[in-house]
Amino acid sequence: MAKPRTKKRTHVGATNPKHKAPPTGRSAVLDPKSMVIRIGAGEVGSSVSQLAKDVRQVMEPGTASRLKERRANRLRDYVTMTGPLGVTHLLLFSRSESGNTNLRVATTPRGPTLHFRVEKYSLCKDVRHAQRHPRGGGKEYATPPLLIMNNISTPGADAHSAVPKHLETLTTTVFQSMFPRINPQTTPLKSIRRVLLVNREPATDKDDGSFVLNFRHYAITTKAAGISRPLRRLNAAEKILNGKNGRKGGVPNLGKLEDISDFMIGGENGEGYMTDATSGSEMDTDAEVEVLEDAPRKVSSKTRAARENGDNHAADDDDERVERRKVKLVELGPRMKLRMTKVEEGLCSGKVMWHEHIHKSRQEVQALDKRWETRTKEKEARRKEQKANVEKKQKERAASGTKGGAKGDDDEDDELNGNNSDLFDEMMEEDELDSEGLAGDGEEAFNEEMDEDEWEDEREEIAGS
Repeated sequence: MAKPRTKKRTHVGATNPKHKAPPTGRSAVLDPKSMVIRIGAGEVGSSVSQLAKDVRQVMEPGTASRLKERRANRLRDYVTMTGPLGVTHLLLFSRSESGNTNLRVATTPRGPTLHFRVEKYSLCKDVRHAQRHPRGGGKEYATPPLLIMNNISTPGADAHSAVPKHLETLTTTVFQSMFPRINPQTTPLKSIRRVLLVNREPATDKDDGSFVLNFRHYAITTKAAGISRPLRRLNAAEKILNGKNGRKGGVPNLGKLEDISDFMIGGENGEGYMTDATSGSEMDTDAEVEVLEDAPRKVSSKTRAARENGDNHAADDDDERVERRKVKLVELGPRMKLRMTKVEEGLCSGKVMWHEHIHKSRQEVQALDKRWETRTKEKEARRKEQKANVEKKQKERAASGTKGGAKGDDDEDDELNGNNSDLFDEMMEEDELDSEGLAGDGEEAFNEEMDEDEWEDEREEIAGS
């Protein structure tokens, strides 16, 4: 039987065919993904909303750049979707009743969570207004930034320091896990276009328990070294004309000049020989590096034969491809000064591992561990009892042959799947009560009373069933 005809001119084929070739190299599925969320949506204010958008640009391309929050959305809604979407980190911006801007960096699905207070911040538009030649957004955001962490670990720190050693290690691990790993042997240099700098301010006192981080975002720009400005313009014009677009914007106008030497010596308008120092541009503080030109080049048959025979001229040809380039960082923004306030063991809930202002003795820590262990056992017992109760109801319905209560069965299935589990209830309570990002004794007591009341209500429901 003849094969049926497939229209190709007017019918575009599927972009995701059924038998798709497996991905080669680093898989995008394994790369970390993040969500930058405003808790309370528009209630945080216009400045914090713009700050969240700027941070989303920093986290691109592995983030939900077009995420729309609603005022009714709670933290529980976002946590529920982290699993199906493969989200590994949550960056939560919120504003307390006293006006403080807080940032929580949480690792899904089980934590830990780093709580920061945003003491100072500058938006991307503020950074651009302060620059003479700002750099616009282009291809820089197509690849993730290069993370550089400075002065995070303090020499001589141990477990008994004001900022313990394990906290510094945990902070380093959390920030490193937010971006994909880079292999120096296989990663092309052209893919590294941005730099994210996280610098820790040194402590003024040895007993100072503050942990302050400075957040900076830069774009990497390079240009050839040892070449005058007119010659650089000609090189750029040649690349533009040889490109696919064929546009002529940026090409110098040589119609009024008689010779190319007039342009090289006097410039386009005859203002004299121009260098970076005399052209009114910013002073050059760029570092010069030697790089090997990786652009594709046509190799003649003679050169190919010389390389096969091991001729020394082939090595000289490789030396010619090495060029010196100036590397410069242009700040993109935003800027943030983050003060760590506390670290929680779970996802925006759980045992407090470190607190900036509250320090507990060893006996208090042991008592707190026992308390959390008891609470965990009680919740596990509740979960097992609830599961057994639901299975008992399902067996009774199956035996009686009743078909009603389909909606109730769906609700019970949701409870079994964990969508209504105690973990999410705790996160809801934490999100509603912890407006400052600092848990107090009164808040913990209130959480205990809420847990006891919920347990009594569930006992009555189980007894009534």
